[in-house]
Amino acid sequence: MTAAAFDRRRFEVAYRARIDRIAALCRERGHSAVIATVGAEMPWLIGYQAMPLERITAAVVTGDGEARLVIPQLEAPRFRPLEGVEVLGWRDGEDPFRLVASMLPREGSVLVTEGTRAGWLFQLFSAAPSVRFSSAETLTAEVRAIKDEIEVRLLTLAAEAADRVAARLRDGEIPVIGRTEREVSAAIAAALLEEGHVKVNFAIVASGPNSASPHHEASDRVIGAGDILVTDFGGTFSAGGEPGYCSDITRTFAVGDPEPAGFFELYSTLQTAQEAAASGIRAGMSGSEADALAREPIAAAGYGDCFIHRLGHGIGLEEHEEPYLAPGEHSRLADGMAFSIEPGIYVQGRYGARIEDIAILSGGRALRLNHAPRDLVILSR
Repeated sequence: MTAAAFDRRRFEVAYRARIDRIAALCRERGHSAVIATVGAEMPWLIGYQAMPLERITAAVVTGDGEARLVIPQLEAPRFRPLEGVEVLGWRDGEDPFRLVASMLPREGSVLVTEGTRAGWLFQLFSAAPSVRFSSAETLTAEVRAIKDEIEVRLLTLAAEAADRVAARLRDGEIPVIGRTEREVSAAIAAALLEEGHVKVNFAIVASGPNSASPHHEASDRVIGAGDILVTDFGGTFSAGGEPGYCSDITRTFAVGDPEPAGFFELYSTLQTAQEAAASGIRAGMSGSEADALAREPIAAAGYGDCFIHRLGHGIGLEEHEEPYLAPGEHSRLADGMAFSIEPGIYVQGRYGARIEDIAILSGGRALRLNHAPRDLVILSR
């Protein structure tokens, strides 16, 4: 199924199911309502991305399943009508916080998404002084972590598009030798858009000793023979004008000859660790147990101090979201969760390497959505 195959009705059904799930959890846990403002929760709930400006936009879902959108009147035309969602526009000079408060009980517990600005929260306190406001993060993250069918399909399409960009690098269609990291980063970004992404989120290009910096910012360093090259890139993929889902892939290359001493051994260890995690992750594991699948073989090979970050992060509407696969993370993995599997080994001052795929738990096992080859390729151009 291509992006063009998605029609609006499929999304409308998904949004209604999400509203109903949030409302049911509110009832089960003794909350009166959830208020979503800026951030990923509102587009996930109703398909609308609020403008991150000073005027508040708030989606209010109550325990009885009612859904309302309080929105600046001048922005209301941006909202695509959704059955069951009442739209209440407010104009400059009116008080939107009293409008939100009018939808809440006089007392009780109301959850507010974490992207809500502190100033807005203070005004909600003032408009509804007897209401107990607290973070919605635990509830919303729990529900959003389990992807529905349409989310899985969009994540798959995003991963396939990223794979095509990785193939361009592998096949030399995006040359690297003699170009700066910044130039290659720009070429990767352009390729992401050409392959169907609506936005580029990042395009890390780290060469030579810079490859030992996991979040290196592309520089004017010229890439040459003998370098190790780490490329980590992703964007947002959308269908039908709905909120988009993210891609994220990392592939490491050797550039020309000679290869740095000891690097092949390091890369072989990394491949073994990534494969161990991808094949060994199971539903019911904790994030810490999943992380250990890759961390243990890396440590056994003598590179334990060189794996300096977690194994993975959740992905969806946001590049990083629940769940997290990290030491000390006790939350349990479940079918429907999507996350990265990205062990890395970094030898400061020399070189580094990382292999990253997006996977989804299905049938109790991790299924990788990225299929670009993971073997070490020597780039000749």
